[in-house]
Amino acid sequence: MTIGLLGGSFNPVHIGHMMLASYLQQYAGFDEVWLMLSPLNPLKVNSTELIPDVYRLKMLDMALGDTKGLRVNDIELSMPRPSYTINTLRYLSKRYPQHSFKVIIGADNWKIFQQWKDAEDILSDYGVVVYPRPGYPMGTVYDDRVEVINAPVADISSTFIRKGIARGKDMTYFLPSGVYEYIKTNRLYGLKA
Repeated sequence: MTIGLLGGSFNPVHIGHMMLASYLQQYAGFDEVWLMLSPLNPLKVNSTELIPDVYRLKMLDMALGDTKGLRVNDIELSMPRPSYTINTLRYLSKRYPQHSFKVIIGADNWKIFQQWKDAEDILSDYGVVVYPRPGYPMGTVYDDRVEVINAPVADISSTFIRKGIARGKDMTYFLPSGVYEYIKTNRLYGLKA
């Protein structure tokens, strides 16, 4: 099987994440897309907004439910931190030798991809699929190890969701079913009682 790895902090997971994952699984030739929960992005080590892994994992599980072709993978939670994509890929390749893996990233991350640990190895050994992000034009990519997918774009972010929650806005329709109720029940992201 060909597996697309869509990593992120999912802080929180929102409908844009779900729409993208579903589109990629159905239209980009992946047998499955695994949403990889990242405990600590090496390029965001100073972030103070990241809630504990257990909450983010629960929200991801709720969002996916038993959706065919999409899976949550929490392997990075048990790996050394910060979390490097190349280490995850190597681990998954050993654990699942029957699968081939590709990394899925947004155009925002593609602009800084050369800063990633062992970026050339990721390209050579696995390949990268890049999807559009508002405000980050792709330009032309001259590398056959990179596939550009013109996935639908939702101009929504976890930052927008967190700020809305902290300001008392109703985020019901921006989040997968049940996730906003979970956030309210656990008073996450500065939500007042």
